[in-house]
Amino acid sequence: MVYVLLSVVCSVLVSVLLKLARRLSVDVGQAIAWNYVATSALTAMVFHPSLSVLTSPQAPWLGFIGLGLLLPLIFLALAASVSSAGIVRTDAAQRLSLLISLLAAFLLFGEALSIGKGVGIALGLAALLCMVWRATPEGAAQGERGWLWPCVVFVGFGVIDILFKRVAVAGAPFEASLQAMFALAFVVSLAILLWRRWHDRTFFTLRDAVAGLLLGAANFGNIVFYLRGHRALPDHPSLVFASMNLGVVALGALVGTVAFRERLSWVNAVGVLLALGAIGVIAAA
Repeated sequence: MVYVLLSVVCSVLVSVLLKLARRLSVDVGQAIAWNYVATSALTAMVFHPSLSVLTSPQAPWLGFIGLGLLLPLIFLALAASVSSAGIVRTDAAQRLSLLISLLAAFLLFGEALSIGKGVGIALGLAALLCMVWRATPEGAAQGERGWLWPCVVFVGFGVIDILFKRVAVAGAPFEASLQAMFALAFVVSLAILLWRRWHDRTFFTLRDAVAGLLLGAANFGNIVFYLRGHRALPDHPSLVFASMNLGVVALGALVGTVAFRERLSWVNAVGVLLALGAIGVIAAA
C-alpha cells in the first residue's frame, strides 16, 4: 500500500503545484509543456520502452493522436479548474470521471451493468451535481467558472480513459503507448506556446521550466507508483483502485480546506462525501 499512498500524494501534488502557479507568477502553459519533457524523459529512463511496435500497421495511432491532443488541453482545463473551483472540487471531479469510463464499458465494450455499479453511477452523478453547485453570489462569471471547469475536467478525463482503453484493446504495450502519447502531447503543447509567443509575445523563462519539470515529476510519479501498486497487489485490483481514488478525494479535500482555506458550501461538502461513497460502491461492485 506504500506505492498507492505515494501515488495519491503525487496526484494531489499536481493540483497543489497548479494552485501555486498563479501565486508564484508561473506561466501554466509553459509549465505544462515542460511537464511533458519530464514525463517523456522519465518514461524512457524508467520503462525503457521498445518503440518498434509503434511502426507496425496495427499500432493504434488514432488513439495516440487523440491522447496527444487531449492530454495538454485537459491539463490546461485542470489548471483553470484548480484556480477557479479549488483543489477539493477539481480532484473529486477528476476521480468521478470514472463514471464516464463505466458508461463506456457498458455501451462500447459490452460489459454487463450490475446493480452495484448502477448505484455507484447514480451516487457519482449526484456527487458531481452537488460539487459544481454555485454557492457564491459573486456574479455570473465567477459562478460559471465554478461549475464549468470541473465539468470539463470530468468529461475530459473520462474521454482520456476511454482512449486509453481503446489503445489497450489494440494490444499496444503500455510503456510504448506512454512514450508515444507524452511525445505527441509535448508537440501539441509546444505548438500552443509558439502560437502564444507569436500572438501574445509570451517569453520563455527559467522559472516556468523548473516549475514544469517539477510538475512532470509529480505527474509521472502518480502513474508509476499506481502501476507498482497494482503489481505489488496483483490479486487485489479493486483495493488498489478504491484506495487510490478515495485517497485522492480525501487528501485533496484536506489540503484544499486546511492549506488553502477553500470554502465549501454544505452542498459541496455533501458532494465530496457522495463522491467517496460512489467510488467505494463501484469498487465493491
